[in-house]
Amino acid sequence: MKNIVVLGSTGSIGKNTLEVARNLKDKFRVIGLSSNSRWELLADQVEEFKPRYVALNDCQFAEKLKYRFQNNQLKILMGGNCLKEIVLHPEVDIVVSAVVGAVGLPAAIATIEQGKTLALANKESLVMAGHIVMSLARKDQILPVDSEHSAIFQSLHSGKPAEVKRVIITASGGPFYDYPADKLSDVKPAQALKHPTWQMGQKITIDSATLMNKALEIIEAKWLFDLKVEQIDVVIHPQSIIHSMVEFCDGSVIAQMGMPDMKVPIQYALTYPERSPLCVRPLDLSSIGSLTFKKPDMEKFPALRLGYQAAREGGTMGATLNAANEVAVQAFLNGQIQFTEITSYVEKVINNHHFIKNPCLEDILAADVWARQEIKKCLM
Repeated sequence: MKNIVVLGSTGSIGKNTLEVARNLKDKFRVIGLSSNSRWELLADQVEEFKPRYVALNDCQFAEKLKYRFQNNQLKILMGGNCLKEIVLHPEVDIVVSAVVGAVGLPAAIATIEQGKTLALANKESLVMAGHIVMSLARKDQILPVDSEHSAIFQSLHSGKPAEVKRVIITASGGPFYDYPADKLSDVKPAQALKHPTWQMGQKITIDSATLMNKALEIIEAKWLFDLKVEQIDVVIHPQSIIHSMVEFCDGSVIAQMGMPDMKVPIQYALTYPERSPLCVRPLDLSSIGSLTFKKPDMEKFPALRLGYQAAREGGTMGATLNAANEVAVQAFLNGQIQFTEITSYVEKVINNHHFIKNPCLEDILAADVWARQEIKKCLM
């Protein structure tokens, strides 16, 4: 029986993780949950899973949770440091980081330093500080939860690292890949939030629409699998059946396939190196009929170009890119900027920032703060 903490338990990945834990209750005990502000859903999860610890960033909502469970032994952590605090408890074996954004970085580093397994969906931790995070991690201590990186991780088992020629990250293309380029500026948030394949939170859904999500995955893949940028390709695959591929030096291409269902990569990260039965919709290729692939259009979706730029330059570029994008996406959701302005504002900020080639953690956090302040100035 392994004890798991789910950071971001009220989000899409978090809820899927709890479903996996519910089905494998003989293998996993949920001892910690966290949420940013959705305290009522978090309370329902506490009722079912009866964790020992709960972390809630919003102190006002934390007080409401404390009142509801006042006669319970539940320990409630609150405030900006609560995610880091919850992973430090010695009985924790696995931390599922399903939070969105830079907030996941301190908890990721703390998890690794404690020698615990990190099931990582928070790609921003590697985008911001991949050189630091990976230097602290032992082999297979970080297990990918993103469907694309889980697919690469599984496919890599078919050969040795030196035999890898390249990895091919698949992208659904989002809702606007075939949309006329001259009409993208008129896209409204409600349109951008209608993803054709996956059910995700607002921020990651917008990132999928701009292809910024794929840009972040390029950077994540570089660090997670120790790849050169030239070894990472992206292909548009609207059906989302092939989750990613690895090409080896002999021309063999190994793909991980399956119907789109985040429970598959989540469960694999939790049970690795073993597999457990999972009730999912079976893949029926004859009913699907055909799988299609397209080359990504980097002029129409410049976020991909920025992802490759940040992956090549390294340093503080990833932290700046990520922070600027977080603010720009929220500005679009708030109706402050157009859809096409998300990436243009991000590009302006990353090209104007004070670049540091070999940053320490303090430099990275400072770049994050600067980028947020700078893009807010641009938006005024």
